[in-house]
Amino acid sequence: MKKTLKYFLLAIIAIPILISCEKKEEVVEESSEAETTVETPSSELGKIPILFDSDANNELDDQHAMAYLFFNDDIFDVVGVTVNATVSGGEIANHYKEAERVMKLCNVIDRYPLLSGANGDFEEIYPKINEENFDGKEAVDFIISEARKPRTQKLVLMPVGKLTNIALALAIAPDIKDKVRIIWLGANYPEPGEYNLDNDIFSVNYVIEQKVPLEIVLVRYGKPSATDAVRVTPEEVKEKMAGMGPKGSTIEGRHGGSFTYFGDYAINLFENIHLDGDIPSRALFDMVAVAILKNPDWGETKEIPAPFLIGNQWMDRSDNIRKVVLWENFDKDAILEDFFNVMQTAK
Repeated sequence: MKKTLKYFLLAIIAIPILISCEKKEEVVEESSEAETTVETPSSELGKIPILFDSDANNELDDQHAMAYLFFNDDIFDVVGVTVNATVSGGEIANHYKEAERVMKLCNVIDRYPLLSGANGDFEEIYPKINEENFDGKEAVDFIISEARKPRTQKLVLMPVGKLTNIALALAIAPDIKDKVRIIWLGANYPEPGEYNLDNDIFSVNYVIEQKVPLEIVLVRYGKPSATDAVRVTPEEVKEKMAGMGPKGSTIEGRHGGSFTYFGDYAINLFENIHLDGDIPSRALFDMVAVAILKNPDWGETKEIPAPFLIGNQWMDRSDNIRKVVLWENFDKDAILEDFFNVMQTAK
């Protein structure tokens, strides 16, 4: 009851904050009346430009998503990686170090920039965005800079943790809204809650209200209809990933030990995490977001009037002209087959 009351009060507070964000120094534009549609990139336009925003130290799906992204470099033009902090992964330095480990194992640490983002959440950081060194500035400035670069197609911003870095970038630089496409891994819609959502509810509402293409790759814990269903067992990982990946720089793992191949590190991550489900396993949530960008046929989309969060509960707004896209019903077998194939052929 106390938690529900807290979320309700937060939502009541959020509404005037969102309004004040729009008014403050005319930094933020009014909410969008434009619809959001899935923009399937054309191969004629070249590689898909993508900026990956991660809470890398949270569990183990971020690491697999990053490796899958890096090893698909014939598909993706990775402009950089930014990190933010969520409660289970500790301070921002921990997330930076874990992302750095993966990038070293994948031999891309000198190829792609890695930048630290927000420790805190949107509500506490927003009033300080005019300060010289606000929380998350390094990553937020990078997001804005990359979004403003001329390209033949929109830059994909792929946050797979909380939306803080993305919301701050939109607030500071509203001109980037027509230059980016946001694909966020989060939410149990239409049911309440979800880890990424709960870590910064204010940022979710803020991004939803902006005139920017927004696609949500749903989680839905325990349901077969979203990314929670794309699961692997430790036995599968041991069988298919031992020694896989190019030989990278030797790193000390998050749980100890030394590793030179991402596949061996993946096995270690699975050995040091709680398993769940009828068949003990873990979902590779974040990896699915990368997969459907690679091949949109591996998921289904549905466009809905943009809802709003009251606490962590969704409030539908059927008459809302603003639309968002939901991704659900993923082809688990096709996604995992491609994931393991990529891991086994990566050089």
